[in-house]
Amino acid sequence: MELEAIPGVGAKTAAALSELDDPVATVESGDVAAIARAPGVNEARAARIARGAIRRRHDDAGRVLATDRAREVYREAIDLLRERTVTDYAAKRLETFYPSASASRIAEAQSAAADATTREPDPEVRDALAGVEPLDDPPTVRVRDRCLATADAEMFARAERAVPELSVETVEDARDISELGRSYATVIVIDEAFAGLDVDGDVKVRPDALETPAETVPERLLAFFATNRERLEAAAAVHEAAAVAGDPVAPDGPAADLDHLRDALARLDDDGTIVGDDELARLTDAVDDLDAAVSTAASVADDRLREAIRERDVTIEGTDFLSLVEQGARVDSLLDRELADEYDEAIAAAREHLADALRLEPEEAELAEPIFDGDPSFPVDHDEAAVSRLRTELAAARDRRSARLKADLASDLGDLREPVEALVRDALELDVELAISRFARDFDCTMPEVVDPDADADPGESIGAGGDGTIDSGFRIEGGRSPLLDVAFDDAEPIDYAVSGATLLSGVNSGGKTSTLDLVALVVVLAQMGLPVPAESATVERFEEIHYYAKSQGTLDAGAFEATLRDFGDLVEGADGRLVLVDELESITEPGASAKIIAGILEALDDQDATAVFVSHLAREIRDAADFAVAVDGIEAAGLVDGELRVNRSPKKGHLARSTPELIVEKLADDRGGEFYDDLLEKF
Repeated sequence: MELEAIPGVGAKTAAALSELDDPVATVESGDVAAIARAPGVNEARAARIARGAIRRRHDDAGRVLATDRAREVYREAIDLLRERTVTDYAAKRLETFYPSASASRIAEAQSAAADATTREPDPEVRDALAGVEPLDDPPTVRVRDRCLATADAEMFARAERAVPELSVETVEDARDISELGRSYATVIVIDEAFAGLDVDGDVKVRPDALETPAETVPERLLAFFATNRERLEAAAAVHEAAAVAGDPVAPDGPAADLDHLRDALARLDDDGTIVGDDELARLTDAVDDLDAAVSTAASVADDRLREAIRERDVTIEGTDFLSLVEQGARVDSLLDRELADEYDEAIAAAREHLADALRLEPEEAELAEPIFDGDPSFPVDHDEAAVSRLRTELAAARDRRSARLKADLASDLGDLREPVEALVRDALELDVELAISRFARDFDCTMPEVVDPDADADPGESIGAGGDGTIDSGFRIEGGRSPLLDVAFDDAEPIDYAVSGATLLSGVNSGGKTSTLDLVALVVVLAQMGLPVPAESATVERFEEIHYYAKSQGTLDAGAFEATLRDFGDLVEGADGRLVLVDELESITEPGASAKIIAGILEALDDQDATAVFVSHLAREIRDAADFAVAVDGIEAAGLVDGELRVNRSPKKGHLARSTPELIVEKLADDRGGEFYDDLLEKF
């Protein structure tokens, strides 16, 4: 698959994605975190790329959400789901669910959602999820104690690209390699032509070095684990908490051995260095503390000599003094002659202190002896060249041990590299599943049936009101409650509503007509996302497009009115497979003209067997103006009780609902009587 064939992926994004290890497989997997590891691709962008790949896989080029209000309902649905996530990843990942007209995509999403709804949202699991994030790629680590060496220019360029952590040096012969051995703790020769090379220093001939980066530069792998330590530990905690809750993240258990992972992480510091090895710690401290230890050792010798001088009377004969002066002797020479034994003892004390302070091994202590091996002096002097030689030896030993330990740990962690990717991915995907599960539980959802409009059904089953044994176009909702209302969900009254064809929805003011449209739009949008819907049961046609027009705010001027008519003109052209929801279109102009315009739109939609629900207070006028039998449903008011409107929220089929003014006049006629109120009532 060409990356640029994915909707929304241009040349620049394709180039960034190509930096991934397996860009095509990664994009097709829908793994938002993995896609977001491409340079310059954030998680929001990754979610759009994953959605584009899903569309391409299902040949789903259409756009179901055709109007601003339809897109708003989708955003509100996504927000309800996102509110139930813990991780930023899950919030972005949920956006790969979108209203689709593809039967295969809806079925795929429904399968995933059905599995998700079986999850038990456990508080401890959610707490553990708070620390999980997608794994991060650490910055390139520069390793200065090791280098690659080659005599081939092409190999040189390849090595610089493959192993940017190490310096790559050019060599011509063994002498050049030997020179590098004096500058680097380890030299890795990548030319096979040098096989069998025997030179001083830690020089290895490894033609496979570029193909085995974990051995060549273990720091790369160690940096990855060090950078992601907290994420890995959090993911491990999620798997453990889920197992305790009886709902494992993965049926076969964690992808990585958690004890093995924790043991390996315990051997690694946050900066990627090795911890827990006493010998490495000793060598590291020795190198770091060398100068201070030498200075203190010299002070120990000075103190011993100072004390010796205080305790002894030194007598020099005149002829001896004259002879020493003539020989140009210093006072130190006089002290050497008189305090030779004491001086040797002071130097021995300095050497012993240095060896003890640095915890030197016997062979290292021998290397340290020349540091205090010069001519007698007071204060005691030290040989800086000898200090430098000891430092070089200690540092080389430290680097060799560190490299060996890093290689050993990298070998252990190498087997965990792919498993921990799955470990974290599974934990993040669990958050997605738990969000869907919580959504379904919080809003008493069920998985809807999404059918083709021309599919056959069992006898007596239909979506709409036909009941003739075939699947009609439209939708059927039973016990639906909208979580979009400004009341607590538990206080929302359940609604039953089914529509097939073009229908008018009438009803009293504040009777719930708009909230019914919102519920219908939400149920259809969620159903075509492949997600559960807030209803006891629901069956919807697989609509090609959803057009939802919200109520206009006031009468439109001539230009806006013309633009609105153009929108509806475009709408009714080829309206097959569309759901059209319109809220009080009559408000765009005067009532008489509105009734005629709405009647004309309904006629066009009816000719094309579209499913439409138009909320209107002009239902009677529209029905009279239409040249076909317009179906009219009504949200019926039971009456006024203590000044409050009591309404049966479920629309009544084939019923023109009474208006609020009619109810008020009827109440006054009953309460007060009189010819005036009776006459008014007869006019309705």
